[in-house]
Parts: sequence; structure tokens; C-alpha cells
Amino acid sequence: MTTGKLELIIKINELPTDVQTNKDNWKTFELDCDGRVVSVALKPKIWKKLEDAATNYPQWVAAIAGKMGESTSNGFVLSEPNIQVFEKKPKEPKPEAGQ
Repeated sequence: MTTGKLELIIKINELPTDVQTNKDNWKTFELDCDGRVVSVALKPKIWKKLEDAATNYPQWVAAIAGKMGESTSNGFVLSEPNIQVFEKKPKEPKPEAGQ
């Protein structure tokens, strides 16, 4: 059997609201991904990327990448999460044909 590597990417465009801070100052929150609940724990430095995007960009999207970790009763834990944040530019209206 050929071995593969399973990586997940979850896209969000708003800051999670129900965020807990643990003793190491990590931010933990849950995301509803098509009915499956994904638990995420981020280092403060990575969480700051999300806060900066929410503050500095009128529209943005974040790609949270990681591996499928242990199962929970209604989903799983995202292990080794990392984030890339992109500013979302409004689309330019297309010129009408024939002009």
C-alpha cells in the first residue's frame, strides 16, 4: 500500500467568538465545519495573525492548516495548526459587453 499524508485546510473569514485562554496563554476555540466540530489551539503568536487581520483588513480570509488529531464526541482536534491570512479584495465590476 502506498503511504500518504493527510493535511486539512479550514478557511474562515471572521474571528472566532468563544475563545478560551489556557495557562500557557494559548487560544483555544471550536469551529463548525459542515456539522463536525474541530477543536483548535493556537500559540499566541499565531492567534495574533488572526487579530491583526480582523483589525487591519475590511475583508479577509484565513487558511488554518493542520493534521487530523484525536477524535472527539462530535468531531476532532486539529493538531499542529498553522495559519495564513490573506486580505480579500472586493471584485471589480465587469465591463458590459459591447461597449
